[in-house]
Amino acid sequence: MAAKTRQQEILNEVFGYKQFREGQDGIIDATLKEHDVIGIMPTGAGKSLCYQVPALLFDGITIVISPLISLMQDQVMSLKEVGVRAAYLNSSLTPIQFEKAIDNAKKGMYKIIYIAPERLETKSLQILAEAIDISMLVVDEAHCISQWGQDFRPSYLNIINFINQLKTRPIIAAYTATATSSVIDDISCSLGLDNPYQIVTGYNRPNLSFEVINSSDKKGVLLDQLENKKDMSGIIYCNTRKHVDEVYDELGKRGFSVSKYHAGLSDEDRKNSQSDFIYERKQIMVATNAFGMGIDKSNVRYVIHYNMPKNIEAYYQEAGRAGRDGEPAECILLYSGRDVKMNEFLINVSYENSQLDEATALQVKEQDLERLKKMTFYCLTNECLRSYIVKYFGEKGSNYCGNCSNCINEFDTIDVLEEAKQIINLIVSSGERFGKVMIVETAKGSNTQKLRNFQLDKNKYYGCLSETTKQRIHMIVNDLLVNNMLVSAGGDYPILQVTEDGRNLIAEDSAIEQLLLKLPKEVEVTKAKKKSSAISGDYDMNLFELLRQLRMEIAKEEHVPPYIVFGDQTLRGMSIMLPKNKQEMLNVSGVGEVKYQKYGERFVEVIVGYTENHNKN
Repeated sequence: MAAKTRQQEILNEVFGYKQFREGQDGIIDATLKEHDVIGIMPTGAGKSLCYQVPALLFDGITIVISPLISLMQDQVMSLKEVGVRAAYLNSSLTPIQFEKAIDNAKKGMYKIIYIAPERLETKSLQILAEAIDISMLVVDEAHCISQWGQDFRPSYLNIINFINQLKTRPIIAAYTATATSSVIDDISCSLGLDNPYQIVTGYNRPNLSFEVINSSDKKGVLLDQLENKKDMSGIIYCNTRKHVDEVYDELGKRGFSVSKYHAGLSDEDRKNSQSDFIYERKQIMVATNAFGMGIDKSNVRYVIHYNMPKNIEAYYQEAGRAGRDGEPAECILLYSGRDVKMNEFLINVSYENSQLDEATALQVKEQDLERLKKMTFYCLTNECLRSYIVKYFGEKGSNYCGNCSNCINEFDTIDVLEEAKQIINLIVSSGERFGKVMIVETAKGSNTQKLRNFQLDKNKYYGCLSETTKQRIHMIVNDLLVNNMLVSAGGDYPILQVTEDGRNLIAEDSAIEQLLLKLPKEVEVTKAKKKSSAISGDYDMNLFELLRQLRMEIAKEEHVPPYIVFGDQTLRGMSIMLPKNKQEMLNVSGVGEVKYQKYGERFVEVIVGYTENHNKN
């Protein structure tokens, strides 16, 4: 057997993991050879270890640029738990605490320091940078540096100025979970990376299941979803503060253990809400997208989007906060057509006081609206949802994953060519002046005053699909939108317009012989199939619960979140392997030397007592 490398020893002894995950060893090797790095790795893939392991091997200090206070606090807490000297410099510190941390940094007391990007321009940081040896500078959530990304932050543009002022250029490493090719190029250019080692480990996370539910009764659907998740930790995302308050109040009235988080709350209230969720005093967090970036809570078993996000990048970032421990988790999106209008409004408002110049702001706004269209298509497609996401990021995807609502549902594939032609002809003949609802009602032949007011009941194609259900007509229209035969345009009151592809479909010399559409066979079958527990596996659940109780007891003693002590995956490993001594416990993934010294014997004691009482081996 080959001798362990120093980085493998640190991985094992400090962090308690037995082997590197996909991509980690390559990144670490490149970093130790002093190459710049761009790492695009999905949430839960272990990005932090990619810079934390080299940081412990470099002589100097590693600076980590991080966008959120909660992210820094979480990372520093985790590092201290495994014996790594780390600190953060942000606005949560008092002036005295800040000066103390600066002084400790100058004395070389830390190996890793987390800093908010806004701090880089301050005199105190510039003085510190001159006084210490910076071996590596890490940019976490690096997509924030790109104006083409979903979460652009102007403060990130200061990073290159900070780098250029350093006496010696350190290794630069940039990490994020989601980035298209244009965003990756922007990251590299904006940070001035020198021929970086670049890796995209893939966007697919097999442990996550995906589901889209199209319903006008979101509250009812949400309550139905939560009914079998009462003992699980989960996040519910809403796109406005008003929706957060409404959902929070409704769940609270029904006895759910719930907290809320949005920018309208005071700093103290947000801090308490986040603490309640992380420390597991509350099971459910209802929040806007202001919550979650960098939160390393590993046992989130579901993320439900009460409203559709503005783009796939934001959706995947937020949904990806489920199942960080690698265990099965659910990502559920509740969709309605109103979500599209609300997001269009939010996009338009966001550029009214933009720091970008007018031409760039218009260009970025148009891109945001295009990304909203692709997000909408995700909610409308009958194809594999996982495949849709990974293809969006430029990765090849299978047309069947077996773990999303579209793949689990049973479908009939039918030819809707004639129906599609009728719909397109109706839109053209009515002057392309009406929205989806009016077109569906006209095709169905509905007898309403509104149709008569616009004389749509006189249209040649009025009632052309009278024998077809409204739901099916809606599905055909959605499919024509997804396949770019129709576009929805017109701002506040979107109208359906026919594209060149759509006109080709109805042309006399059209060569198109069929238009296939997948339609669900039975809704009830689908519903029954999805009602499976998110947690599965061959382990002793009774022992697992005992270990969770011990973990909570220790967490309260140490004043840390339970997952900082050990994650669910580690407890599950203990429940399977039944370690009875130190060496056996160190073989459990997630148990390193430092954590064993702190907690190991107490867990061994519970396991030994349980196995003796239950005659387990």
